[in-house]
Amino acid sequence: MTSRASRIDVHHHLVPPAYARALRTRGLRPGGVDLPEWSLERSLRVMDRNDIATAILSISTPGAWLGEADEARRLAREVNEYAAGVVAARPRRFGFFATLTLPDVEGAIAEADHALDQLGAAGIALLSNSDGRYLYDAAFEPLLSHLHDREAVVFLHPGELPGQAAPGIPSFTADFLLDTVRATTGLLLSGALEKYDRIRWILAHAGGFLPYISHRVLLTQLRTEPRWRQAKVMLARKAEVERRLGVLRRLYFDVALSSSPTALPSLLAFADEDHVLYGSDFPFAPAPAVRFMRQEYEDVRLSDHQRAAIDRTNAHVLFPWIAT
Repeated sequence: MTSRASRIDVHHHLVPPAYARALRTRGLRPGGVDLPEWSLERSLRVMDRNDIATAILSISTPGAWLGEADEARRLAREVNEYAAGVVAARPRRFGFFATLTLPDVEGAIAEADHALDQLGAAGIALLSNSDGRYLYDAAFEPLLSHLHDREAVVFLHPGELPGQAAPGIPSFTADFLLDTVRATTGLLLSGALEKYDRIRWILAHAGGFLPYISHRVLLTQLRTEPRWRQAKVMLARKAEVERRLGVLRRLYFDVALSSSPTALPSLLAFADEDHVLYGSDFPFAPAPAVRFMRQEYEDVRLSDHQRAAIDRTNAHVLFPWIAT
């Protein structure tokens, strides 16, 4: 079944020329694959062929941090200004998530304000880990506090796992999913998800496998509490279990590369149905992959309300500026 609503794609990458040069000069392969070719025209072509009305642009891993703070600040500014230019040229078709400079926190806060206030960014893109340090690192709290105060939409995209990749398996296949789970679990266990609850998080790729192991994460949370014996009693209280899981259900989840007949029902069994968003992952998912996953998504049995919500209306809550 094809959706009647034009889609809002919250997981759509761009590869600005200066950023591409910086990565290729260093031989970096995001997700263990060659950096894809990208152009505005290619994005528009894929969007038109897959009923995508508006795409929110972001860069993928490794972000702006390539090892040095001044370079990260320069590159983040260049990427954000380039993205803002794309949006200015086609305001009905694009928005963008701003790139920051983590683990440089001071630079990240300054760039967030510049992008949100001066460039009109739709939100902020953060990697699950930056230079091996996860978002729940205590040193990153000033940024989380700032984004909380600004009630920012934050798109959480995986990075490369700290440590050696598994031989013969590109990191985008499975490591990316684990990276998202690590970051989100850490944000929960550290208390950051509740403390900074005005941040509106979007987790890439249906949250990795977080929905599948949500009760395992809950048990981990209970084991960290001082009175584990009393915490065990809480498991018998359905209301308490639902309260704790509700912290995770406040998160948003995109369906990029995660809309198969097995993955999507699993996500919908866990997530608030008003918090599921469409995503394509173009161009890291090339045009044939976008088409394949879109066709699988359309084959999943959903009500008209559910499909319209995922395609568009859920995103309107986060991005009311998108023309109705």
